[in-house]
Amino acid sequence: MKTLFRSGLMVLLMISKLMVKAQVPILSSYPSASATIFLDFDGQTVTGTSWNFNGPFVCGASGLNNTQITEVFNRVAEDYRPFSVNVTTDSTKYLAAPANKRIRIILTISSAWYGSAGGVSFVGSFTWGDDTPGFVFSALLNYNSKYVAEAASHEAGHTLGLFHQSFFDMNCVKTSEYNAGQGNGETGWAPIMGVSYYKNVTTWHNGPNSYGCNIFQNDMALIIANNGLSYRTDDYANTLNTANSLSFSNNQFQLSGLIEQTTDLDIFKFTMPSKHLFHLDVNPYSVGTSDAGSNIDLQVTLYNNSQTVLQVYNPSNSLNAVIDTTLNAGIYFLRIESTGNQYLPGYASLGSYSMQADLPASLTSRRLELHGILNDDKHQFDWLIDADEQVTQQILEISTDDKAFSPVTEPLNNARSFIYKPYVTAAAQYRLNVTFNNGRQFYSNIVTLHQTSAVPRPHLVSNLIYTNNISVTSPGHYTYTIYDFTGKTIIKGQLTNGLNNVSAGGIPNSMYVIRFASGTEQWTDKFVRE
Repeated sequence: MKTLFRSGLMVLLMISKLMVKAQVPILSSYPSASATIFLDFDGQTVTGTSWNFNGPFVCGASGLNNTQITEVFNRVAEDYRPFSVNVTTDSTKYLAAPANKRIRIILTISSAWYGSAGGVSFVGSFTWGDDTPGFVFSALLNYNSKYVAEAASHEAGHTLGLFHQSFFDMNCVKTSEYNAGQGNGETGWAPIMGVSYYKNVTTWHNGPNSYGCNIFQNDMALIIANNGLSYRTDDYANTLNTANSLSFSNNQFQLSGLIEQTTDLDIFKFTMPSKHLFHLDVNPYSVGTSDAGSNIDLQVTLYNNSQTVLQVYNPSNSLNAVIDTTLNAGIYFLRIESTGNQYLPGYASLGSYSMQADLPASLTSRRLELHGILNDDKHQFDWLIDADEQVTQQILEISTDDKAFSPVTEPLNNARSFIYKPYVTAAAQYRLNVTFNNGRQFYSNIVTLHQTSAVPRPHLVSNLIYTNNISVTSPGHYTYTIYDFTGKTIIKGQLTNGLNNVSAGGIPNSMYVIRFASGTEQWTDKFVRE
């Protein structure tokens, strides 16, 4: 019995276009492979197949321009990169392939013969040998290159024997025919056989299919087992002792590679001629900015000549990996591998990558961003640090003339937010001063916040005290008194204008009250010594 599956993305707004048949770019992902997925963009008359129960019918061209066609091809090619299969736009490659190892996916504006869906195909038709095609309906996908590509990979997946990756609740009740994935942004993920239109990273999956919460579908294993395919041949050495050697030319080296299985490691050896700054970018294949269309989250490990790990580079909020460091003269090793993240399962984090190294004159932090807003009478900050080195110190600094900056607080090294009541009455400029464990120091962008109408008074910088200093901002000269919760006076002293550090070295860990006074005015705050 032949099983029919369609992918359902309904588009409420249809776009009318004048379709002109044009020359489709000739593209192939793996020309030496006999197994073939043919993306047919220029129209096709369908006859003599399992679809033709009412006779032949004509499918118009896709309505996509060559730029869009190229993007669709590249996205689909990357989805199938781990396998010994050629994704192509070349009809001659399709016709030359064995009849039981090929599929034509027709990308067309013509859908009236079938109905409303993103695409449709027969499960397992890749091996039927009768040229039964699958379809993607470009007009119903609003001629969106991303959507068309996702539907093409999805429908080709059906022809390779896959059913939908579905979602079930804890009671084993199907809540969605299509698993929609999780997360957002660059690392947001969804399975190809779920609904993958709306996530950046889309991969194969090992999860419950549409026939039951306990029926797990191992997409990659089935693609290989059902269709006589294999994984691509490994391209680089997998051990430190057999590492491929790289040489600098004009202070640079570069290459491209493929992680075709999660067990695959690509290991390289290089020599630093002298002590120097070293920069390395390892980027997943993408079709645009922010790693658009990438399928792999990369991790890089740096070893010294003794094969001791120096550092692992795997930023949590991006798919690429970057090394910025100083290396002494000597031999080093690089290990490139795939990994998962908070959204992307490691199961099929696979794909191609490029690697570029150079010896720059200086290094810069990749990303150090400070954000600030007014919250009533408080200034509220959060920041992003994207760097492979560990933060050893970070200082939030303030200026009222945009020239001379002074410290406001020194947050813990893992802190990424801070709120306080400023002592300044005019507009204030803020920046973050960050030092890393290799000694490098960077400043963030400057954020300007205007003071509210709140009455100036002393304030604790933080109500949680971890060090031997209690930081207090003050708009002038005030007295302070610290009491324990029995009312006993612990410390007394004077504050001056600006940031004050009150010694807390002799104060036991507990909760306290601090009272500020000037004339007849008094204010109190609470803090905890930990």
